[in-house]
Formats: sequence, C-alpha cells, structure tokens
Amino acid sequence: MKRIFTLCIALCTIITGFAQTDTTGKQTTPADDTIRIGGMVIIRKAGAKDEVKKDKDYKLRNRRGDKPSNLSTNWWIIDLGFSNYNDETNYAGAAAQAYAPGSNSSWFDLKDGKSRNVNVWFFMQKLNVAKRVLNLKYGLGLELNNYHYKQPIRYQENTIAIPNPPRVILDGTVGRTYKKNKLAADYLTVPMMVNINFTPNRNEGFGFSAGISAGYLYSARNKTRTSDEGKEKTKDDFELEKWKLSYIAELSLGPVRFYGSYALKNMYERGLDMTPYNFGFRFSNW
Repeated sequence: MKRIFTLCIALCTIITGFAQTDTTGKQTTPADDTIRIGGMVIIRKAGAKDEVKKDKDYKLRNRRGDKPSNLSTNWWIIDLGFSNYNDETNYAGAAAQAYAPGSNSSWFDLKDGKSRNVNVWFFMQKLNVAKRVLNLKYGLGLELNNYHYKQPIRYQENTIAIPNPPRVILDGTVGRTYKKNKLAADYLTVPMMVNINFTPNRNEGFGFSAGISAGYLYSARNKTRTSDEGKEKTKDDFELEKWKLSYIAELSLGPVRFYGSYALKNMYERGLDMTPYNFGFRFSNW
C-alpha cells in the first residue's frame, strides 16, 4: 500500500512539472502606444522608456496625410527700409516754377539715411501653381513713406480763397532753424507677384518674387519742427498722384529677406517729376 501511495505522488509530481511553462527565455513584445490629438497621431515606439530623451522614440503622423495645403497665409509682415526718388524735374520750366517758385534741384535734396519706408502687410498669401516651386503671391497692407529734406521748404495746402497757389515755398524766416522737415505719403497697397521657390520643402528657403503693386494715397502731410514754432503739421494731398503703380521684387536667402519697389511714373500730378523707390529688409515667415 505504501508503494502504491508513493508511486501516485511521484506521478503527480512529474505531470505537474510538464504542465509548467518555462518563460525565462521568452518575452512578450509590448505593443506601440498611440495617442490621437485632433488630426495628429503620436506613436510611441515599443520598448521606449517612460522618460524619453531622444526624439526617435516618438514619431508623428498626420491622419489626414502629409501633403501640405496649396494655399498658405502669412499674417502681419513688416518691411523696414529706405525711401528715395529719382528727380528728373526741369526746374527751368514753367511747370516747376508754378508749383515751387524759385526752386532748383537742391530744394528737394534728401538727408542721407533719414528718409525711411515702413510697410505693414495685414496678410500675404501664397498659392501653389506648379509643384510648390512656382507660386502666386498677393496681399494687402499699408505703405508708409517719409521724405526728410535738407532745405527749409514748406508745402502749402490748397485753399478756395487763393486758387492754384504755389505748393512749395522756401522758408526764409530770419533766425528760424529746422530740426525736422518731412513729407509723409501713405498708401493702401495691393501687391501681386510670381514666386519661384528653389527649396519648396524648407520653411526658410531660397527664392525670389517679382510683380507689380497698386497703391491708393489715403494720407499725405508736411511735418516740421522749428526753433520758434515747435511742431507744425499741414495735411493735404499737395497734388500728389492718387494712384501709385510700382514694380516690386523680393529675394529670400534662408532666414534673410529683402524687398524693393520702383514706381512706374511720377509721384506728382504737376510741376515736379520724381519717381519714388524703396528698398530694405522684410520680416516674414516665408
């Protein structure tokens, strides 16, 4: 009887040993962790530690696809540069003398580096035309020009009491000195350009744009600051051309961008013949 009992215990022990599974050489591979945020899917690689120090432990995938939109928008672009003009006025002619009696070419000389151009673009959009290398760029903004004069000239506003008065005079007041004397001309402008992007897969790439812009003169003023009068401001259009059409261009060299513009015609309706141009730096995302 004891032998039978001992035999049963031995058989049970052997059966139990075969039923156990050896897991020392086998490990279950954990599955990838997936987190969805809106249209983005974040996939954490299997086996990555909870404290991730390397970006390769994660990868991002756009559930809507990786193809970018054909239309991109850049808000609030700022241009900082300089304003100037090409003066081709015939000061010996009757038209120039009627507008600025006694004037000569030195009257409208600008101070070096003082005449500035600031453009504020509310937005610019870039529309893909061909493989994001050829694009159409357009926008809307304000073009602000300030011309600082060396000579103490003054613009006179138009009045009904004195028809066709001289627009510009040279101030000969004895003892008066000028600390500031500038003409400000501001335009609401729409640019339209063809863009060539040599590096379409980079945010700060290389390329150029060229086209035209159309601006409408919404404000003009002559501001002076003298030793005896202090600050004075005269608001008028001074018979400046209401519409300003310009050739425009933009150059992108990685994070650095340049802009330039050159008007198609004279900025005055009569008397003077001056073609304005601007150039400087552009601060934008593309």
